[in-house]
Amino acid sequence: MTKLCFGGSFNPLHIGHLATARAVAEAGGFEKVVLIPSARPPHKPETAELAEPCHRLAMCQVVSRCDSFFEVEDLELTREGPSYSIDTAQTLKQRGWQEIAWLIGADMVPLLPTWHRPTELLRQVKFLIAQRPGHAIDWASLPPAFRALQTNVVRAPLLDISASEIRQRVRAGKSIRYFVPDEIDRYITEHRLYRA
Repeated sequence: MTKLCFGGSFNPLHIGHLATARAVAEAGGFEKVVLIPSARPPHKPETAELAEPCHRLAMCQVVSRCDSFFEVEDLELTREGPSYSIDTAQTLKQRGWQEIAWLIGADMVPLLPTWHRPTELLRQVKFLIAQRPGHAIDWASLPPAFRALQTNVVRAPLLDISASEIRQRVRAGKSIRYFVPDEIDRYITEHRLYRA
C-alpha cells in the first residue's frame, strides 16, 4: 500500500491540512495519508500556544477514526529530542518502507536547506510540495540540489486557513466551525485547549 507522510505540529489539525493532504495524495496515487504529529518542531520557536503532544496526537486520531484515508504515526512523540524528519524517515525505512514520500507546504521549501542533515534528507525522502496561498517559491535562491523539487509541486485546494488564526478565534471566544472537523471542534472545547 502506498502512503504519503504528512508531518507537522497540527496545533490544531484543520480542514486546510486535511483537504490539501487528500488532494495531493489522490493526485499522486497514494492510498493513505499518514499524519505524523511532531513533539518539538525544530523550525518553530518554543511557545506556550503549542498544545501538549497528547492532545495533538488525540486530534489526529479523532480524524483517523472518522476517515480511514488517514492514519496516525506517533513515532516522533515517543522519541527523545527534537522531531527531525531524517530520523523519522530512517525509522520508517527500518520498518520496511521502500520509499518515503513526504508532503510539505510551499512555505516550508525555503527552510528545507536549514533542516537537519538536509542533503541526506533529500536522498532519503521524495518531497511533494503543496502550493499555498501567498507563498510563491523563489527557486533561484535555493541551493541547486533543492531546485529540482520544482517538478514535485502539486496543485492543491487553495484554502487559506492557519492554525494560528484558529487559536486566536478560540481565545476570542469565536466559533471555529468549518475551520476544523466537528470532532476536533468538540475535542478542543471539551479539553479547553487554546484558551487565554
